[in-house]
Amino acid sequence: MIIVIRPHTSEALIEEVIREVVKLGYEAAPIHGATQTIVAAIGDESTHQTLESLDALPQVERVLRVQKRFKLASRESHPADTVIDVDGVKIGGGHFALMAGPCSVESEEQLLSTARQVKACGASILRGGAYKPRTSPYEFQGLGKEGLRLLVAAREETGLKIITEVLSERDVEHVAASADILQIGARNAQNFQLLIECAKSGKPVLLKRGMSERIEEWLLAAEYILAHGNPNVMLCERGIRTFETYTRNTLDLAAVAIAKKESHLPVIVDPSQGCGRADLVTELCKGAVALGADGLLIEVHPNPAEAMSDGQQQVDFDSFARLARGIEPFLKATGRA
Repeated sequence: MIIVIRPHTSEALIEEVIREVVKLGYEAAPIHGATQTIVAAIGDESTHQTLESLDALPQVERVLRVQKRFKLASRESHPADTVIDVDGVKIGGGHFALMAGPCSVESEEQLLSTARQVKACGASILRGGAYKPRTSPYEFQGLGKEGLRLLVAAREETGLKIITEVLSERDVEHVAASADILQIGARNAQNFQLLIECAKSGKPVLLKRGMSERIEEWLLAAEYILAHGNPNVMLCERGIRTFETYTRNTLDLAAVAIAKKESHLPVIVDPSQGCGRADLVTELCKGAVALGADGLLIEVHPNPAEAMSDGQQQVDFDSFARLARGIEPFLKATGRA
């Protein structure tokens, strides 16, 4: 870390800062300028106490980090791309995964028909919400355990792996017993106790970005899972809340590029939540693939007009088939299939 001393600070006060740096386990290397001094604190920030508390000293102007706060998620600690193996389905490191299915599991017929269709179009993972976080308590909250049972039945028939959302710490165990991937939604993106419990399950975790979450906060949330012994974490960009009203959220494709540069973890894009408009989903998928996303998470419904949640952003079967064909040139151009 680097401690910037205020201009024209006396030598005695600079020495006080140096003593504090050494006391906290770092080697202090002062660099004296014409009017200002900086003190380089040399040591591993991952094993030493943070020096940010030195901001409390009146002679300290600011404390700057050199290493990133997200240590396990960063490429500094893990230069190669992480590849996650979900029972034979690989994600990351050049392996692309198409995840698709309804926003909510509504019935056996709805789920099985969707599962068959998305598999025929190339999906390897079936998405479907058994538990649904809704803004209003009067909206459809999902089928719960019955929804999980239907997801398992769909996996048994089609062979698709299952990703579904877990809302609460108390639900982790029984959701993990059915799902192949645990999804952490935007509303729970910084529910740290839930992140820890999901990590303990040992199942791969897809971590969505919070609707007002900075990229560093997103990566630090992933760090909670990694730090509790679960290396199988996927980041999911699903749109952030901005001033724009033409779309439900603003899909931040720049965040995909940044996450791929800063972190070794696979990055998935959810264009359905990302814009809230079915008519834009295909074009956003193309952009995400071109940027190097490791997978897509797409909402598909046999009849979106009759959907019990978010029908306006779910594509129908024909649209999904065209979408799957439409992204093929972009996958080939980036060396994937």
